Amino acid sequence: MTEPALRFTGALSQLSPSARRALFDRSTSANVAVRVDTARVIEEVRTGGDEALRALASKFDGVRLDELEVPRARWQAALDATPAPLRRALERARDNIASVHRAFLPQAAETSPEDGIVVGRRPDPLDRVGVYAPGGRASYPSSVLMGAVPARVAGVREVVVCSPPSGTGAPSPIVLAAAAIAEADRVFAIGGAGAIAAMAFGTESVPRVDRIVGPGNAYVAEAKLQLAGAVAIDAPAGPSELLVIADASSDARVIARELVAQAEHDPLACCVVVVIGEELEVGIVEAIASAAATQPRREIIAEALRNAGGVLSARDEDEALAFACDYAPEHLLLLTGDADRLRSRVRNAGTIFVGASSSVAFGDYMTGANHVLPTGGLARSYSGLSVLDFVRWTTWQRVTPDAAARLAADVAVFAMSEGLAGHASAASAWGTR
Repeated sequence: MTEPALRFTGALSQLSPSARRALFDRSTSANVAVRVDTARVIEEVRTGGDEALRALASKFDGVRLDELEVPRARWQAALDATPAPLRRALERARDNIASVHRAFLPQAAETSPEDGIVVGRRPDPLDRVGVYAPGGRASYPSSVLMGAVPARVAGVREVVVCSPPSGTGAPSPIVLAAAAIAEADRVFAIGGAGAIAAMAFGTESVPRVDRIVGPGNAYVAEAKLQLAGAVAIDAPAGPSELLVIADASSDARVIARELVAQAEHDPLACCVVVVIGEELEVGIVEAIASAAATQPRREIIAEALRNAGGVLSARDEDEALAFACDYAPEHLLLLTGDADRLRSRVRNAGTIFVGASSSVAFGDYMTGANHVLPTGGLARSYSGLSVLDFVRWTTWQRVTPDAAARLAADVAVFAMSEGLAGHASAASAWGTR
């Protein structure tokens, strides 16, 4: 059996500076062509509206779109035609997502730092959000559920879904069925950077939204970055990532299955194993080769492993965790004898899977946790999608006359130190009452 070509192998301590940079630099924005092409598409949609979107669909999707919006009757027809086992799975995922996200709904709160001063903060649902569901190599009804269901839980008034058209002129039937199950309000057959621009600016048909969420390819991720000044986004999201930390207690076949499952997403997927103990590397590489050989998408898997795959060894737990902290993966799978203890030491990860039976596949579809997660090392500063992405916070404050009198002198001094005499006068007026 031919072993897979892995880009990164050997001991972590022996990685060259260039190899280490390559491991950590996973941003698709490094591609100048992607940046330039995306900027051009954004400008075309900004100035051309629906006409530009139709031209883009013809160019990139090979379809002529008479209407950009998909009628609700077509969603319902897709849902009615969905095989019963798949519909049950979609509904179960929806219910679990709703349950988990409902448990984490933010709550209004108020506090009183001094007598007579009350400061409050409340979460207000956004008015309209856009959910992007990728197309291309595969259809992703799960992305519809992961975006639309938390928005509904948060109380968003209108949920708009955009997904690339198939040869029929509409998104795949399973995406339409998911939109119906998630109780979206509108669906548009538009994809790529053009869809992001349409939701950011609005067109004759596509409404302007308050926030755009959902994963996508490099062009979608770049469009979100370029438009972040015009519309709120969840987080920059690129190709799928998995980091596995394993030790001698782990099963090489489990590791291989998980790596293959993430690598099949995209040739740019990043899948790395850090094993504590050098003697385990060979068995893991062999298991990956065996698992990949039987997969229908084995060519994509092989390309992903060549591009950014790795099996690396760490001297000890501390070195493995230090690497994980720097790598900041989208998915972190802990396959060690004391995975629960290790979990408490992890700081930077989109989501952590604890133990061999906690397959990333379960989190992708059914546990109720959100699979829209930061990639490219941005788990250092971004969180996964949640109900917090679908609210904005309104702060209010009340000061009684007595408290105003007590505050007046200090506020006036503070204001004058900044050269703001008007502020000082406004405060001082209450001190003379």
